[in-house]
Amino acid sequence: MSKKIATVITDMFEDVEYTEPDKAFREAGHEVVTIDKEKGKNVTGKNKEAIITIDQGIDDVNPSDFDALFIPGGFSPDMLRADERFVKFAKHFMDEKKPVFAICHGPQLLITAKSLEGRKATGFKSIQVDMEYAGANVVDEEVVVCQNQLVTSRQPDDIPAFNREAVNVLTK
Repeated sequence: MSKKIATVITDMFEDVEYTEPDKAFREAGHEVVTIDKEKGKNVTGKNKEAIITIDQGIDDVNPSDFDALFIPGGFSPDMLRADERFVKFAKHFMDEKKPVFAICHGPQLLITAKSLEGRKATGFKSIQVDMEYAGANVVDEEVVVCQNQLVTSRQPDDIPAFNREAVNVLTK
């Protein structure tokens, strides 16, 4: 059954942490919708390998209309968490126990949403202490699936495991 995945993203995302999961989700038959501050804007990855056109502005979407949330890494999650609209959007998915997929620096948005307490998770090495302060049980593994809902990974090398587990969670 096809799922609708909200992808919150802005400039300076880690290119492959968006392009590879996006490809895996689409190949599995899911719809991926990119969301930033405004629809139609082009955002560029930090390595300038990927340029994407934003499908929807944050003010034009309702988290209830989506089945899952995807947060690519890079500098994008840190910039998005400065905007309360994105924090509330992400918090909805965690509160409602909808699937959330966060790789590398992606969990930063979940830290700001105060949604990691008591959850087993991982993230990029430099944010693991922040995740611990946010109450997460942080482990150093390529992929962590918590409560069959939250899928986290550390870095680009973990993408194959991240994609496998994220697509698996979407089948449930």
